[in-house]
Amino acid sequence: MNFKLGDLVTRISYKHDIVFKIVGFENNVVFLKGVDLRLCADSDISDLVNAKYNYIQSDKEIIDANVRDIKLDRNQFFYLPGRILHIDGDGEYLERCMSFYKNMNIKANGISIPEHDVSDRILDLLVEYRPDIVVITGHDAFFNRKVKESGRDNYQNTSNFIEAVKAARKYEKSQDKLIIIAGACQSNYEELIKAGANFASSPKRINIHALDPAIIASSLALSDKNKSIDVISLIEKTKYGSDGMGGIITNGTMYVGYPR
Repeated sequence: MNFKLGDLVTRISYKHDIVFKIVGFENNVVFLKGVDLRLCADSDISDLVNAKYNYIQSDKEIIDANVRDIKLDRNQFFYLPGRILHIDGDGEYLERCMSFYKNMNIKANGISIPEHDVSDRILDLLVEYRPDIVVITGHDAFFNRKVKESGRDNYQNTSNFIEAVKAARKYEKSQDKLIIIAGACQSNYEELIKAGANFASSPKRINIHALDPAIIASSLALSDKNKSIDVISLIEKTKYGSDGMGGIITNGTMYVGYPR
């Protein structure tokens, strides 16, 4: 079977569990990137079959579900949602997240930066954009499940996310004044929380959806600044719930004004 860059495929040996996009070739090895999941992989070309999938429609369904959850009285009050800075190691996932924020009517700035460079640049970005919420995400992977999970060398990018979180906390120590959402597929959740993240992936070291960090961020941006969020309900909005994302109870970041 002939394949080309950009084709959508699934893997026979994995029972077609994940839809990938082809991003490269090397002899008979095909390099893949998850369409919905923040996951990179490779496969023998003989293990692949073409797939049909409309991720734009999938994103619309997620957006519609989140819009339905918003209960705002726009007849009497006006609302100033929190500002988001979204830093993503993957430009395509960033575009999808930015489209998500736009559909949610939230002000967000998006920057695509390789994961290993974020800690060096995040301070300048925080000073420039002065967000209420910062998302630090991209790609990650847990390599060896036979060894101690906390070891940084066992993860593709968790150590980079940890250093970025620590750099952000040097800028703002209070977890109420700057909400940090960090991690990607299979990241070390516990170490990211210890480093200062309010929310992180992945408690069960599983893959997360490309929009999961944006779902958390947008919900916080549209939650009342004077009220604590329902952390369980918030986490349940994501693709795999508490297996994929977790965090601490915190207040929202939205100001409510009167009269409209």
